[in-house]
Amino acid sequence: MDQEAVGRWRLFAVRALPALLIVGGVLYDVLTPRDFTAIPFFTAAPLIAAPLYSLAGTVVTGGVALVVAFTVHMRFGFEMDADTLTEVLTVAVVAGLAAVLNRVVRRGDQRLASQREIAEAAQRAVLPEPDERIGGFEIAVRYEAAQKDAFIGGDLYAVQDSPYGVRLVAGDVRGKGMGAVAAVAVVIGAFREAAEQEKTLEAVAGRLERALAREGTRREGLDGFEGFTTAVLAELPHGDGLVRIVNRGHPPPLLLCPDGAVRPLPAAEPALPLGMGELGSWPDRAEEAGFPGGATLLLYTDGLSEARDRHGEFYDPAARLAGRTFRAPGALLATLVAEVRRHTGGGATDDMALLAVRRSRGVSARPPSA
Repeated sequence: MDQEAVGRWRLFAVRALPALLIVGGVLYDVLTPRDFTAIPFFTAAPLIAAPLYSLAGTVVTGGVALVVAFTVHMRFGFEMDADTLTEVLTVAVVAGLAAVLNRVVRRGDQRLASQREIAEAAQRAVLPEPDERIGGFEIAVRYEAAQKDAFIGGDLYAVQDSPYGVRLVAGDVRGKGMGAVAAVAVVIGAFREAAEQEKTLEAVAGRLERALAREGTRREGLDGFEGFTTAVLAELPHGDGLVRIVNRGHPPPLLLCPDGAVRPLPAAEPALPLGMGELGSWPDRAEEAGFPGGATLLLYTDGLSEARDRHGEFYDPAARLAGRTFRAPGALLATLVAEVRRHTGGGATDDMALLAVRRSRGVSARPPSA
């Protein structure tokens, strides 16, 4: 039985629990002496129904429990003694409280749904999902937040077609919360503008550096002084089977070849993250690599490469993907997300942004320039 079927059976069992409690209460009352009471069964049924059912369902459950509680006493004769009255009133009061609880839970669900809608809208505004095909390349992205019910944090990606080729960025802003989200918006906004206007990838990186420097002067406290963003920029020229990369302190991209080979593309010379230009001057230099038809370029944040299992072992994407092929970039990212969840036991501690680009087959790779 697959996981989805197991989930459906569990949901059915939980929703059937109020009815099972009422049936169990009847059996308990019938099979035990009169001094034993089944009232705990009848009071539990509407309380459990409250967060599971609608208001009407909760009221019906409470009404059925009340009628059944009264009816089971009739087998001993129609006597409205103190015990019978107390038990029936107890079920009635609890049924009323269950209806109130149902309304409170529903209002909370509505507020949570509203918060989710706001978060989703913010994610679409800050991290819009790119088209599946841009400039002849297949594109797929995934954002996995470590915090439950969170949709966006400090990780980022963007894809921009330009006169100079399809340009990409993946990055990770230092820090958390709205300050990190604001920095993400600054980086992506600057990237989209620079990708259209700048002739070289090095110039695009320079524009991002200056944009973050301006943002740093506006941010207060520690984030304003120490804020930085690791990032990797890539350029896929139109008609050329190559990729140019500028890496600013970010995990190196992976090139997944059609035969299953995995080739990391590390920077030949380490460079500081964006936003740390005041600490030194290292001119950016784009590095080139062949990008043959059918190959996939994977950009990711350290939420992937630093995901740990319970023994503290990191997830190594290069080793895990070696010898494997995927029908599409989306299938690759879905596999990575599923494997990281299994690797961490569902307890990831950092956000994860993934961006995969596949070059169509039939395009030959041009050798890297000297």
